[in-house]
Amino acid sequence: MLKTILIYLVPFYVILFFTGCTANLTKPEINFEAPAYVEQMPSREDKKDYISTGSIFGQGDNPLFSDHKAMHVNDIVRVVISETAKSSSTGTKALAESDESVLGGGVFASASGNSAVSAFANNLTGLSNIGYTGKSSNTYSGQGSATKDATFTTTVSARIVKVLQNGNYFISGKREILVDEQKQVVQISGVIRPYDIDQYNKISSAQMSDAKILYKTQGDVDRATQQGWGTKIIQAVWPF
Repeated sequence: MLKTILIYLVPFYVILFFTGCTANLTKPEINFEAPAYVEQMPSREDKKDYISTGSIFGQGDNPLFSDHKAMHVNDIVRVVISETAKSSSTGTKALAESDESVLGGGVFASASGNSAVSAFANNLTGLSNIGYTGKSSNTYSGQGSATKDATFTTTVSARIVKVLQNGNYFISGKREILVDEQKQVVQISGVIRPYDIDQYNKISSAQMSDAKILYKTQGDVDRATQQGWGTKIIQAVWPF
């Protein structure tokens, strides 16, 4: 008997173990690879502009006057990340149902004045006059609300990875900070227009297309706020 129980329990515990080991795979992640259209669109070929002899604007490696905006591959542009997410949702639902059924029995009566017939009819009435009454009611009431208010602000320098044929830039950048054994990682990528870069070589994250922004922390604080593998196993198989 014990052997039979072990035969059924061992596979069950093995499944629980592997479920707990793979629980971390369900964490939300961001894929920072370039969008499909960025890969499909050819790069813009750099065209050498006609150099006017004696011009002092934009000539040579260190011109006297030039535009300091990022314009070429590997140029740096500063991205000002200022994201605010606010949402509020409220839902109320109420259901009520009531049902009542009444069923009466038959009544026999004698039309003649014969006492024997009347007595027989009364006896039949006593047997058939059985009624049924049923009532049911069902009431449900539910209410829920959710409110979110999150703000994230920082600045990250990104590099132009590709200049698209239409002149837009695909940029990508990452910043890692280690303070008191706590690691903070900020990573961004997206497509920007060169016209949105201001005179200080900055651009807002709100002006990025296909923007992907990641902020995460690694260290003791992050580990302390994570659920243990045992808890994840229970939650993975708990049906309630």
